[in-house]
Amino acid sequence: MAARKHIPNETKLRLFSEASGHCQRPQCLETLFPAELGGDKHIAEMAHVIPHGKDGPRHAERPDGEFEADTFENLILLCPTCHTIVDKDPGAHPRNTLLDWKANHISALARKIGIHAYEDRGQVRDAVVAAMEENKAVWRKFAPTEGSDFEYNPESEAAKTWTHRMRSVILPNHFRIQDIILANLHHATGEEREAFGQYQEHVRGLSERHVCGVNGRAIRYPEKMDGIFA
Repeated sequence: MAARKHIPNETKLRLFSEASGHCQRPQCLETLFPAELGGDKHIAEMAHVIPHGKDGPRHAERPDGEFEADTFENLILLCPTCHTIVDKDPGAHPRNTLLDWKANHISALARKIGIHAYEDRGQVRDAVVAAMEENKAVWRKFAPTEGSDFEYNPESEAAKTWTHRMRSVILPNHFRIQDIILANLHHATGEEREAFGQYQEHVRGLSERHVCGVNGRAIRYPEKMDGIFA
């Protein structure tokens, strides 16, 4: 059996970010942070499109030349059930099919959760403002305050509640806001596009911390986002 390498946190983060926390099989698209697990645990599995081993599913489709199996390009984020489905019947789930799922995931998810390209800026504003206000309300209620021992005691109930709200409410809202704005970026001014770029980096850092456990990389939330499309 071929030796397996550790998948870098950056690759895991990119997978979770691009999947927006949902299974990438278009017939599924279920959340990978199910409510019955409290929203603070995920069921995601990083499935290899082309496997490490010579006997694994889709091995015959391995490209010629040097090939690294643990790259972002060769991984797809699935729920356990769909991971089993694609590996038990590789003939019905060839390499191109899995890569097409991954490429089309955001548009499929957008259709499922009702993300649209709107006709004017006011409609875009209405679509994002509720999620933005919910995130602020959760932040004001549960986020750690400066000088408290909250962040130094991850086992406290307050810390657990904050982690739960981050994973079950704030991050999903951020992913939805990003998808709505990306679908309507043609309505944004240059200044708004710059603010949105900073916002994407802010969300990337939050995901890195709260999904992958990597601290210290999140930039501050750009205040100009509060007035986007206003």
